[in-house]
Amino acid sequence: MKIGIYAGTFDPITIGHIDVIEKASKIFDKVIIAIGVNPDKSKTMFSLDERMTMISKSTKKFGNIEIASFNGLLVDFAEKKKSKTIIRGLRAVTDFEYELQVGYANESLNNDIDTVFFMPHLKNSYISSSTFRAIYKEKGKIDHLVDESTYQYIKELERKWRLH
Repeated sequence: MKIGIYAGTFDPITIGHIDVIEKASKIFDKVIIAIGVNPDKSKTMFSLDERMTMISKSTKKFGNIEIASFNGLLVDFAEKKKSKTIIRGLRAVTDFEYELQVGYANESLNNDIDTVFFMPHLKNSYISSSTFRAIYKEKGKIDHLVDESTYQYIKELERKWRLH
């Protein structure tokens, strides 16, 4: 079974992420969406459970997705999940430089694990979780950055937050 691992914080999952997941799901028997949990990193906008829910709702149309969280090294997680491939998304040249370094670092830790790169469609190339968060914080239009299920879930969360 060919298993690919697509790791990130997915804070939140965007249509750019879904674009990459769709492409990967056509090539791999199973795609594990791995949510990195790093207590040293800055606080996320959405909790781990909220991100897992958004990912689950956004990817239910694919039949070969597993969602998991991990901490520590991604290559160790990949080995534990019996995956030989890490999936990364590339939007621009600046992504490539960073991702190339990460890929080489992972290879230096475990050269049995390869990194493959997927490009989202051009129309999604500017979309990132950071872009979403910046626009969202300023109360801008976000429905074109996330899929409908994530958009509705965020609206649901906003209603809950207002009640507290």
